[in-house]
Amino acid sequence: MGGLREVAASFVVPGPSGVAVRSGLKGLSGQDEAVLRQVGGLLGSLASRDLRVRCAAGLGHDSELWARRKRALSGESSSRWAGSITRATHDQWALARRGQLAHMQSLRAGVETITYRLAQPVGAKGSKGASGGYRSEREWFAKSRRLHVLEDRLVRVRADWEAGRVRVVRGGKKLLNSRHHLEAAGLTEAQWRLRWQAERWFLQADGESGKPYGNETIRVTPGGEVSIRLPAALAGLANAPHGRYVLACRVRFHHWGEQWADRVTAGRAVAYRIHYDPDRNRWYATASWQNPPVQTVPLETARAGGLVGVDMNVDHLAAWRLDQHGNPVGEPRRFDYQMDGTAQHRDAQLRHALIRLLHWAARHGLALAIEDLDFAAEKTRERHGTRKRFRKLISGLPTARLRARLVSMAAELGVAVVAVDPAYTSRWGAQHWQKPLTGKTRKPTRHDAAAVAIGRRALGCAIRRRTAPPPHDRSDRAGHRTVQAASGTPGREGPRPRVPGPRTRSVPPGRGAKAGDQSAHNRSGHTAEHEPWLQDSLPLSF
Repeated sequence: MGGLREVAASFVVPGPSGVAVRSGLKGLSGQDEAVLRQVGGLLGSLASRDLRVRCAAGLGHDSELWARRKRALSGESSSRWAGSITRATHDQWALARRGQLAHMQSLRAGVETITYRLAQPVGAKGSKGASGGYRSEREWFAKSRRLHVLEDRLVRVRADWEAGRVRVVRGGKKLLNSRHHLEAAGLTEAQWRLRWQAERWFLQADGESGKPYGNETIRVTPGGEVSIRLPAALAGLANAPHGRYVLACRVRFHHWGEQWADRVTAGRAVAYRIHYDPDRNRWYATASWQNPPVQTVPLETARAGGLVGVDMNVDHLAAWRLDQHGNPVGEPRRFDYQMDGTAQHRDAQLRHALIRLLHWAARHGLALAIEDLDFAAEKTRERHGTRKRFRKLISGLPTARLRARLVSMAAELGVAVVAVDPAYTSRWGAQHWQKPLTGKTRKPTRHDAAAVAIGRRALGCAIRRRTAPPPHDRSDRAGHRTVQAASGTPGREGPRPRVPGPRTRSVPPGRGAKAGDQSAHNRSGHTAEHEPWLQDSLPLSF
């Protein structure tokens, strides 16, 4: 048990902090599209210029420089457009810094792993928790060269981190590099140019509480009328008072429509973003707002009545219902999805699997128990070496997307989500539950057994299965009736240690722990040989 890591406590996942809904802008005229392209192009150029200034400032940026940036943008747009641009720039710079830190940590882990393995003899076997040496001298030489490459990269990234330098491409580095490989990307130059421009357009505005309909820059009325406050340089395109342009279409948010209507009617803040999809040749509007912090359901309340343990896999969700005592109820369930194809197809597959799972849990009034997975440090090339199938497996798991989708969809249906530590759930689930749950008509998989283990951990039970106690009169009536560890017992999550010797006291004579003690084998309490045996003398009358 000394080699096992400590298992973290389970907790109820808090609900989403915000909501974002999207709807298509249908019925736009040619003039409307032309105005949107001009406004997006102008504000996009201002956003690019502001991002360049922010990146050049690095760690020396302060509130005074922020105010100067906003004043420089206000003259060509407006104060509200400038505020939205500067805030978006700040968020983009902060995101680049977080990505830079993650990249530096990944490089450091790769350097440490290769250095350790190079120090081992060639062909040395690894142990559990420690890597061995490389398989051949050729691999050792190749890894020694890779070590120098990673060290050089780490030096450059660390220097950028300490200096506060980030490298950001508005529109995406992947799309930028595809310009030189149009045939491989399946694009023509005109198609690439349209995508590049659409990604760099800027048409988003933050909400303001107390203003008409919650936003003064991009305004959407409860009836669906969309109007935009034009920048100062494009004020001549206005078709409504106060320098506004009203689109010919009407927008309607089907999802969360009532909540959105309540907010805009009360004048509460709603942020909007208008964007163009070149593949579909459609314009969309996205409305978003923040939710007030809501007290999550207590863990004991989520456990009451049992829950559903869910094991996430690369192509399906394995689920099994458990009662409040941790016993599996009914049959295991499987919710399939496919993670191939386009991003929209993958997202739709994931949503479909989650909604079926959530409807099943809501129908029985149960909470969900999932693993708090994070494979950020497990996908490295150096950690798993030639285990390409395993690296592909964990890279294909949509952990972040599934977690975000599940939390938001569960909050809408009123289903609580309990997150558990993923340590050893698959291994111990298969060890303690797969074989006992197997029958003539039921063949559970390792994933089904892992779902049982996840659910038991969320309920506060040990993963180890409670075995049947021995019958009466074959062991002490008040003795070891069960092997179930009590709640709070240290090491109760681990497998039961092997105790040498007989399991019960019903053993042949001479083989027990007290085989030499004859008094221990007399259950009446009156032994026949407490005293030395002496022969009586013969009667004298004979």
